Amino acid sequence: MRTLINDIPSREGQKVALAGFVHSRRDHGKIIFIDLRDRTGLAQLVFITKDKALYEKANTLRSEWVIRVEGVVNKRPPAMVNKEIPTGEHEMLVESLEILAEAITPPFDVTTDGREVGEEVRMKYRYVDLRRARMHRNLQLRSKTLAFVDDYLKAQDFVEVETPILGKSTPEGARDYLVPARLYPGKFYALPQAPQQYKQLLQVAGLERYYQIARCFRDEDTRGDRQPEFTQIDLEMSFVERDDVLAVLEGLMIDLVAKAYPEKHITQVPFPRLSYKEAQEQYKSDKPDLRKDKNDQNELAFAWIVDFPFYEWSEKDKKWDFGHNPFSMPHGGTLPESEKEMGNVLAYQYDLALNGSEIAGGSIRNHKADLLKKAFMLVGYEEKAVEEKFGHMLAAFSYGVPPHGGAAIGFDRLMMILLNEPNIREVIAFPKTGDGRDLMTNAPDEVSDKQLKELHIASTDGKKK
Repeated sequence: MRTLINDIPSREGQKVALAGFVHSRRDHGKIIFIDLRDRTGLAQLVFITKDKALYEKANTLRSEWVIRVEGVVNKRPPAMVNKEIPTGEHEMLVESLEILAEAITPPFDVTTDGREVGEEVRMKYRYVDLRRARMHRNLQLRSKTLAFVDDYLKAQDFVEVETPILGKSTPEGARDYLVPARLYPGKFYALPQAPQQYKQLLQVAGLERYYQIARCFRDEDTRGDRQPEFTQIDLEMSFVERDDVLAVLEGLMIDLVAKAYPEKHITQVPFPRLSYKEAQEQYKSDKPDLRKDKNDQNELAFAWIVDFPFYEWSEKDKKWDFGHNPFSMPHGGTLPESEKEMGNVLAYQYDLALNGSEIAGGSIRNHKADLLKKAFMLVGYEEKAVEEKFGHMLAAFSYGVPPHGGAAIGFDRLMMILLNEPNIREVIAFPKTGDGRDLMTNAPDEVSDKQLKELHIASTDGKKK
């Protein structure tokens, strides 16, 4: 039975089997030292010339080969103790060696933190890049953080519900990724920009407290801190006001930091609150960095930004558009009759800023069918178009809907800050480039004429497939 490397200090004097990657090798003439790596750490293996065949086999080992060894765990000589690793007082005198897989020379050294390697090369060979200790730590802590969030929300009586990935294309602020429906020529599904409509429909269903670790998809232009697909912690609550939602998120963040990241400290509790107007006037930003010492990587300065403009004027398009979430409730529960007063409308919208990044956002929702329809018509949608895009929601609201509100945590950004990483690609296993490419699989890619024909799609790029 295999023993994990971090368990070998408790197995002193015993014969065990280890398996993993060759991390490094050192040849001292009549002794070969191999550092073996598995998911739990490093162990020093010792090969001596007493067993000539075993020694010669060990002499063929190279970096990143996959091996299995058996031998006795011994105390290292005092002069050989490595205090830098948990297993540094022990080593294995190898008695048998099995080479499970050879490896060509890696495209880069995985024994470093990887910051010296060009990002495009790292992403092309991501399966190798992920072997480094920093990336293992990031993914392990991401998993533990998700588990903490999961447990916390369930303890708060939230019910986890998975919502569809294939849905209807509706205007929600970014371009949709479209999926052709083979059985319905000329029609398309859309991948969800967020579970916004479904989570509101779950409130119509009387679920009251919903959450989901949701995958979201947005076909946006290149932006440094975004990905075409990302993860958010999505939640929605019935019979609540703004402060009820903020209390859940604030409590989650405070407990998460205290229990999962105790080395970090929060600048101010309760989190300070600023209106959008105050934030812009004082900090020229709607996600201000309120840290006292911006060089302190363990300082976490949370801040709520509230009361966003419901509509914003677009100089580029010369028209009014939604400033935030189109499903938000306007202050006072009313909207103006014409565009003259649209710039004065505030929404029950809120963002949570952390160290200069927006990590969460949400609103108290507009649960009134006529008011929701009017919100879209004020930015130029014809009534018929609103009915086509949102008729399912308007119909659902006609069956009775409780007032509700919710939020979503941008989980990748949160992890980026908690792990002191420079961008979200460092906390995602298989990220895309800034322009949406997967360099490892060469996606997006062309597809065959047969596939296009089945989907009733013709290419218009002028290139013959």
